[in-house]
Amino acid sequence: MPGDTLTRLRVAITAFFALDGFIFAGWVVRIPAIKHQTDASASTLGLALLGVSAGAVVTMTLTGRLCHRFGAHPVTVVCAVLLSLSVALPPLTHSALALGGVLLVFGAAFGGINVAFNSAAIDLVAALKRPVLPSFHAAFSLGGMVGAGLGGLVAGALSPTRHLLGLTVVGLLVTAAAGPTLLRHEPPRPPEPAHDAAGEAPRRLDGRTRGLVVVFGLIALCTAYGEGAMADWGALHLEQDLDTSPGVAAAGYSCFALAMTVGRLTGTALLERLGRTRTVVTGGTVAAAGMLLGSLAPSAWAALLGFAVTGLGLANLFPVAVERAGTLAGPSGVAIASTLGYGGMLLGPPAIGFMADWFSLPAALTSVAVLAAVAALIGVTTRRAVAG
Repeated sequence: MPGDTLTRLRVAITAFFALDGFIFAGWVVRIPAIKHQTDASASTLGLALLGVSAGAVVTMTLTGRLCHRFGAHPVTVVCAVLLSLSVALPPLTHSALALGGVLLVFGAAFGGINVAFNSAAIDLVAALKRPVLPSFHAAFSLGGMVGAGLGGLVAGALSPTRHLLGLTVVGLLVTAAAGPTLLRHEPPRPPEPAHDAAGEAPRRLDGRTRGLVVVFGLIALCTAYGEGAMADWGALHLEQDLDTSPGVAAAGYSCFALAMTVGRLTGTALLERLGRTRTVVTGGTVAAAGMLLGSLAPSAWAALLGFAVTGLGLANLFPVAVERAGTLAGPSGVAIASTLGYGGMLLGPPAIGFMADWFSLPAALTSVAVLAAVAALIGVTTRRAVAG
């Protein structure tokens, strides 16, 4: 495939990653207004929000099969349209039950596009022969930062209905601009050698390979657990345990997210220098040290530094895990790793809540450091199997 075509595909796929982060963050910042509109209690709102998770997890497995049958490019475009349309639905509901129903649709589109565009990106990474997957995930992070920032700015001027309808318009415009590039071109597939260097036929998708895919999914789970924990509990830790102002507390997640974005923007150079295994081991170790500082530090500024170090450490673990799973098993591997990773994001916030009740919030947040260390340990113990 010509180099200019690969470049156009890279730009188009990057646009969909950024759009996904933009739309999801735009929805998240309007959750308080939707809660007020539906007159839902905290517990009933929590049950309604599970619709996003349930829809995503169910669809992720199905999307892998759809990508096998129809191709990752068309599935990405269709899911982008569904995501753009469904984000406008929550403000139209007036009960927690109805909200949960429309969030099932939104979650299904969100889960579907994540599997589809990761599969498309992994095909492109193989054709480019460079580990550029972190740059796509950086686009997701940047889109999320822009979506959250813009949502905060317009929250006082626009109703949730108008704001989320605006996200629909933006989503459809981006899809109309970037979608034709994906629909015109098949995913690039570099020629596969009939035999490897030892003269043996390439490995088939046997039980051992499936086991490796699950292992990569566990690395994704450990990473996403930390992301979910930081999003839901970081600010509360700063305000409740370290007596900071709400403004400083809000800066906690911003430090984490900004550091993760920087880490992903530099991820390609890091992977080319260290390789995938050493990147996972180093990243997990750095994240574990950073979160120990962030959760146990006696001052707010030390905690903010710890949050930033944690973001740098976790930044490239999820992209590496998804890429390796996709390389081994195609869209099905991406679906398995993404489902496990998303499960970690679901598990993190409630698990930390229970541990905070049993012990304390700082002690509960150290579980992020423990799982980051587990990811590093997995990287060390599986390096020979991955190389094989």
